[in-house]
Amino acid sequence: MSRRLIVWGGVWLVGSVAAFLLLDPILASFLAIFGLCLWVVAVLASGWEQHPTFEQRELARARRRAERREKTKDARARDRARWEAHQRRKAERGGGR
Repeated sequence: MSRRLIVWGGVWLVGSVAAFLLLDPILASFLAIFGLCLWVVAVLASGWEQHPTFEQRELARARRRAERREKTKDARARDRARWEAHQRRKAERGGGR
């Protein structure tokens, strides 16, 4: 969180306390809640532009896919061997007719 948002949070807090001391409690509650909502929206929006680029996201996805492929390497090799054996048997049956 930036220093500016912390300062504005302090301003909101002081303003809310002053509103409760000087104004009607219902009006002060409205101002305090409204100010808090604005401050929370500002805090949530402060990181809006801090996101990875498309290339960075795709690179991360490619790394995750590579890790998954590495983990399943043995199972894929067994499946490939079974498939090739099946294709050989199929070719032998078809060639003998």
